[in-house]
Amino acid sequence: MSAAPAAHRARKRFGQHFLTDGAIIGAIIDAIDPHEGELVVEIGPGLGAMTLPLLERIPQLTVIELDRDLAARLRQRKGLTVIESDVLKVDFAVLAAERGQKLRVVGNLPYNISTPILFHLLGFVDHVVDQHFMLQKEVVDRMAAAPGNKDYGRLSVMLQWRYQVESVLDVPPEAFDPPPRVDSAVVRMQPFAEPPALDAALLGEMVASAFSQRRKLLRHSLGKWLEARGFSGHFDLQRRAEEVPVSEYVALAQAL
Repeated sequence: MSAAPAAHRARKRFGQHFLTDGAIIGAIIDAIDPHEGELVVEIGPGLGAMTLPLLERIPQLTVIELDRDLAARLRQRKGLTVIESDVLKVDFAVLAAERGQKLRVVGNLPYNISTPILFHLLGFVDHVVDQHFMLQKEVVDRMAAAPGNKDYGRLSVMLQWRYQVESVLDVPPEAFDPPPRVDSAVVRMQPFAEPPALDAALLGEMVASAFSQRRKLLRHSLGKWLEARGFSGHFDLQRRAEEVPVSEYVALAQAL
């Protein structure tokens, strides 16, 4: 990989940690497995650690970069469409409509806003083929956790009702410059072709209520929430929120 033309200092406010380990980068690109003709969108390309290897496999790539200095540098690269913006303001439905195809979204997400980005993208899930992200390992563990696991929580439920979530690669701190103080991992998210029909906002409110007192039985949290809505059906509230499978939360949201 060619060296950067001039030193770029990582900006703490953007949560910048640049991936530098060539073997890890190669493994991530293999996991993504991009093909010509696909609409690949990279969030937070930084110095191009993943961008350049992606461009070796596909001729065109769209990148979203907030840092104006990095965006200017990226614009000089052939085959790149650069969107200089906060990713939370990007309309991914418009991106898909412009090209008339669904998106493959990838990126080394800024750890300080990774969860808001995941929830932002959830709003555009119908326009996405799949997502591959590098995140804090602790976040990936929560995203992919099964019921009964200490990592299973609101994030697990709100993503797993809509995506197949799988941790595909662990990444150590020394793969970055500067090294973060946490381990990282790469997650693969594939939207379900036929998701359950429900009110996503209602599900979100319900799950937030369920996990608001996760050490207590659900009758103390979700029970009161259901009572306030006049729910007369049956739901076992003698459990903790982390014991309830995603499918049961989905069924309850549909019943409401």
